[in-house]
Amino acid sequence: MEHEVKHDQDDMRFYIVIGDEEAELTYSYTEEEDMDFDHTFVPESARGQGIAHKLARCGLNYARENNCKAIASCPAVEAFVKRHPEYNDIMLWP
Repeated sequence: MEHEVKHDQDDMRFYIVIGDEEAELTYSYTEEEDMDFDHTFVPESARGQGIAHKLARCGLNYARENNCKAIASCPAVEAFVKRHPEYNDIMLWP
């Protein structure tokens, strides 16, 4: 099943509608205008299907396309980046 990632810039989140539930990746901006990906949630019924990875990829691609650096405060995003070093060029690590 293909899930479409939507971006709600007002609420600062990427999300996927799954039935009557939503998976989401939230972010905020630092004073330097870097994107801090701070929380990922996937409903229990949709876990193990790569939803969190799809959200992380979409968020990081958005950061890159908008010339932002990214911070992985969320453990799911951090794990994704460690498996996908092609995003290291935009990451800010503590």
